[in-house]
Amino acid sequence: MLTTMTGGCQCGRIRYAVRLDNHEAYLCHCRMCQKATGGVVAAFVQVPRDAIVWEREPDWYASSPIARRPFCSACGTPLGFAFLDAAGMMDITVGSFDDPSAFRPVAHAGAESLHEAWLDTRALPRHRSDQTPSVADRWKAAGLEVPE
Repeated sequence: MLTTMTGGCQCGRIRYAVRLDNHEAYLCHCRMCQKATGGVVAAFVQVPRDAIVWEREPDWYASSPIARRPFCSACGTPLGFAFLDAAGMMDITVGSFDDPSAFRPVAHAGAESLHEAWLDTRALPRHRSDQTPSVADRWKAAGLEVPE
């Protein structure tokens, strides 16, 4: 079933809509993705390049001799990954979708740099932002609700 989902960067300067035929995602643990996102893993959805429509073309960074990455130069949000010779495919960051809750990881890539301790965190305490005084009090002082 074909669905259209939307997303974009944190500041809203870069927006996109993408047609998807499934909700499969994958986790990339390679060092380049770790560095590019600042995280221990990058979560991606692979899509045909012609399935994505950018309302405004993102900025692109040549992250290596074989790939480039779309991002927003105003807020720094990483938006994806594309091999230069990707035969029409590219990856979009799961976190840049407006509602990423439908996606499910189906594979690990770049497993040579996988950090096992970050994969199963079920036993760790969980703290909601709206119940964390150091966060909630600052949003309240700004006259705003804590964003989801």
